[in-house]
Amino acid sequence: MMNFKSPYHLIGIIIVSISLGVFFAFVSSDKDGSGVNPTRAAKFARLSKNGNSSCSGAFQASIPSMSDTARIQGSCCSPMSLHRYSEQVEGLVKYKNIREIPSDPYDIEARLAKQLLAYYDDELTPTQQKAYDYAMQNSSEKGPCCCRCWRWYVYGGLGKVLIKKYNFTKEELTRVWDLSDGCGGDEEHHHG
Repeated sequence: MMNFKSPYHLIGIIIVSISLGVFFAFVSSDKDGSGVNPTRAAKFARLSKNGNSSCSGAFQASIPSMSDTARIQGSCCSPMSLHRYSEQVEGLVKYKNIREIPSDPYDIEARLAKQLLAYYDDELTPTQQKAYDYAMQNSSEKGPCCCRCWRWYVYGGLGKVLIKKYNFTKEELTRVWDLSDGCGGDEEHHHG
């Protein structure tokens, strides 16, 4: 058993131990200094360089024939930003218990995309439609995506599911669409 001359020695050892633990936890989660953990940075590198996503109508038409386990990956329009990607994935954690919301807007299972596409043509009540219309006007891209590509219809369908099944408010839907923006780029988004 260690003999401490005063309780201050024990307190000092505890403080040093905690400080070292916090330091090593930070260093191991941020080896490249970017503020992003290495696993997320590796996934970003893979998705940003090897994506199969496209804005073309032909790509959208191909989704129903994709294998359910296929993945739609990467950005539609602009190069991805690691900073923005990290913000999006971290922000979407809040919705992890809602299975219809993809946890990563740049890596979506085809099965889910097919399901959400099917919801796009669903009717909303007038009150629900007002919430949907609000999100269309107030989301960063003025809709679920910057153009009427597959994301527009998949995330438009998601919007209807969130309003109808989960009673999302207009602000909540706007937030999900902003976090789920798969267009790439970094300039369009804003903090808050």
